[in-house]
Amino acid sequence: MALFARPVFDERDALLTFLGQQRLALRAAVHGLTDEQARATPAASSLSLGGLIKHAARTERRWVVAGIAGEPLPGLWPIENWDADFQMDPGETLDGLVAYYAQTAALTERIVASVSDLGQVPAIDPEQSVRWVLLHLIKETARHAGHADLIREALDGQQAGVLDDAYEAELASRQGG
Repeated sequence: MALFARPVFDERDALLTFLGQQRLALRAAVHGLTDEQARATPAASSLSLGGLIKHAARTERRWVVAGIAGEPLPGLWPIENWDADFQMDPGETLDGLVAYYAQTAALTERIVASVSDLGQVPAIDPEQSVRWVLLHLIKETARHAGHADLIREALDGQQAGVLDDAYEAELASRQGG
């Protein structure tokens, strides 16, 4: 992952670009892991890499789908079981969670593109704005990407910069470039 975000064209593009860069960092932290490794909790906390991916995807979905678009999210919003966000269920796979996160990112892009004014009030928090929601998601995703870097290094010694480069190379090869 490039150290700096690409040049941006306007505020909306900047917010989505910086959110995307943090999502990429979080996905890079799980690059090359098995489901068992993704479930592992190698530190004193109960956080796992798979759980962080799941939580980041579900949190973004809540804030964007329920929060910005005002659409119902049964089972996700309102939150029924906070701890379940951070744990891979027995039937879940890391590939499935990463795909769910990618679907969430695409949904975010579509919903934010449809918002005419970033200052508009989101459906679930009338004291904030769509702009605030996106900034909040950038902060939360960056925070969890940092957690993921530490967990991955504790798990197998792999460091963020090397993982970022490997993941970015894999993405480029999938896209034919």
